[in-house]
Amino acid sequence: MPKRKKGRPCQSEIRQNILEILYFLGKGYGYQISKVYNEIFTKVSQRSIYYHLRKGVDIEELELNKIEQEEGNFSWGRVVEKRYYSLGKNAKPRGELRVKEFLEKFKN
Repeated sequence: MPKRKKGRPCQSEIRQNILEILYFLGKGYGYQISKVYNEIFTKVSQRSIYYHLRKGVDIEELELNKIEQEEGNFSWGRVVEKRYYSLGKNAKPRGELRVKEFLEKFKN
């Protein structure tokens, strides 16, 4: 009998859904991914989305492409930081059709 690794499994339904979104988007930033996610899948908090984005970068399912500073008049200040993500080398998207259909409708 093979030995099992200790700890929690590295798979996550939320992170897999994020991979599906980025598969069709190409790249996106956290808030954008969160908005799309909550339109298609069961609603989750932005905090959960950002956690899974960081975890995805750690396990190389996601890649952090660039960080942009955008100025504006936001409730928390004058500057927002946008981190753009894309699929990493360990990503295994399934190409879920409901994500593709939603994003095609959303672009029009």
